[in-house]
Amino acid sequence: MAQETPVREAQAPRPPEAAASAIRRHELAAFLRHRREHISPERVGLPRGSRRRTPGLRREEVAHLSAVGVTWYTWLEQARDIQVSVQVLDALARTLLLDPSERAHLFQLAGATDPTPATTCPSVTPALRAILEQLEPMPACLQNSRYDILAYNRTYSLLLCDLDAVPPEDRNCMILSYTNEEWRSSIVHLEETTRLMAARFRAAMAGHLGEPAWKMLLKRLRTESADFRAAWDRHEVVGARTKRKEFRNTHVGRLVVDHTDLWLSPDVGPRMVTYAPADEETRERLEKLHAIASAR
Repeated sequence: MAQETPVREAQAPRPPEAAASAIRRHELAAFLRHRREHISPERVGLPRGSRRRTPGLRREEVAHLSAVGVTWYTWLEQARDIQVSVQVLDALARTLLLDPSERAHLFQLAGATDPTPATTCPSVTPALRAILEQLEPMPACLQNSRYDILAYNRTYSLLLCDLDAVPPEDRNCMILSYTNEEWRSSIVHLEETTRLMAARFRAAMAGHLGEPAWKMLLKRLRTESADFRAAWDRHEVVGARTKRKEFRNTHVGRLVVDHTDLWLSPDVGPRMVTYAPADEETRERLEKLHAIASAR
């Protein structure tokens, strides 16, 4: 008897990349239209006028406020296949008054990585904030692998500069170490420290070469700092390690601390950075610094 050939159920093919991209573009277009139509002109400082037919913003108003062309923004709302830079997405997020969740959704639909360090980050949980506070007067902060400072305790806020006065988008240890004079003047062995930071940054960036946020940070550092360009062009690479550091604090004087990274995941990514006093004099000075920061 002849054996019957088993019938295999046909499996639905996975959507091709082009189809998935089209779906995202249409979702992005619908999201932008919805947000635009639900923002009154008064909320962005525009007069309503007597001829306005809809309660929301016009396309040309969003384009003007975001400093992009009207035709280009119209194509975006029409789900045209055009390239959207992270700078334009950032401008649109600000114009449309997106909250952190909406901003993340915008970048996800556009297939881009948000280059701005988040003031609220999923990895910064209430429990981790509580740990930062419990470590006082030991300076401590939370950083990601790109050196963005995501959260910090009061002692850390005055360790190298008045960090509260630094705009959130500039709270990045690479940027501060190469461009902020107050931060730089607080580092005793500045040349060695910044050279090692550039080497660590190069090692970390190897896993993020195609990500816009990393490329933007690298471009900014190369543009704004000749010292960074020189260190970067050495092509040195070092891994993370515990290290003793010396700081020249404006409020309490010289501090000698042991720097330790406490990793928050199996990957070399988010971490808690701590600075334990290396001697009794530093311990007393950190207590004084904590008191100063708490009294502000």
